[in-house]
Amino acid sequence: MNSSNAPTSAPAGFSDRTAQVNDVSLHYQIGGKGNPVVLMHGYAETGHMWRPAMGDLAQAHTVIVPDLRGAGASGKPATGYDKKTMAQDIHALVKSLGFEKATIVGHDIGLMVAYAYAAQYPDETERVVLMDAFLPGIGNWKDMWLMRDLWHFHFYGEVPLALVAGRERTYFEHFWNDFAADPHHSVPEADRQLYAAAYAQPGGMRAGFEYFRNFERDAADFQQLAQNKLTMPVRVISGEKSGGSFLIDQVKLVANDVQGKVIPGSGHWLLEEAPEKVIPVLTEYVH
Repeated sequence: MNSSNAPTSAPAGFSDRTAQVNDVSLHYQIGGKGNPVVLMHGYAETGHMWRPAMGDLAQAHTVIVPDLRGAGASGKPATGYDKKTMAQDIHALVKSLGFEKATIVGHDIGLMVAYAYAAQYPDETERVVLMDAFLPGIGNWKDMWLMRDLWHFHFYGEVPLALVAGRERTYFEHFWNDFAADPHHSVPEADRQLYAAAYAQPGGMRAGFEYFRNFERDAADFQQLAQNKLTMPVRVISGEKSGGSFLIDQVKLVANDVQGKVIPGSGHWLLEEAPEKVIPVLTEYVH
């Protein structure tokens, strides 16, 4: 799978756009027709990660794929990396496109933004799909936050920035390899080059570290938001070799209508490791 020499291109019918919303420039791709679905990427990736699923979802939906604040071709301001603010970015984007309600999907950091979106705008959220990470502040979240293997959650500041400058690819190999069930069947080589270059842009690594630096603030925010349980359908997809059922159990603490699927044999990189298993589940969950 890593032998691919060129990143997969967006499916036919998708266009690249930029919107100025909530004091940040957001790059996004949009295609398809129907009720909107927003796909939000996680750390060590950009909106590019959704390429394998975009065409299928666009058959019945308008598919909106942003680069989150700080990532890809979007703006990289100094602040605003708490997940409530990042969700406000995406909400402003959806509103700017003229949609009243949307289905919100997020992987990794993107799932934290997706939860913050649904919790802040419940009447404007059709349904939610959360994919393989955890919710800061909810249940036994510190079991994840303080795991020795997840040292990168605490790796930010001037010294870490200096250490990874020019070595972005080396740093990201930890994620792409160690979080996969099989490091040789993980994020493709061409995509690794694309992501490493994206985060190597000025301000890119600092912004990425800010996602982690804000976890404690996110935890306080999510504990507050969770006092009102989500009532729309919330669906969870996790990798057996990654979070397993952890996220499903967490989400049951913050939502009433929860179903989940653990993908057998997959690690964290669900769309790269097991697209044939994940895309049908994702398509079912957003309909």
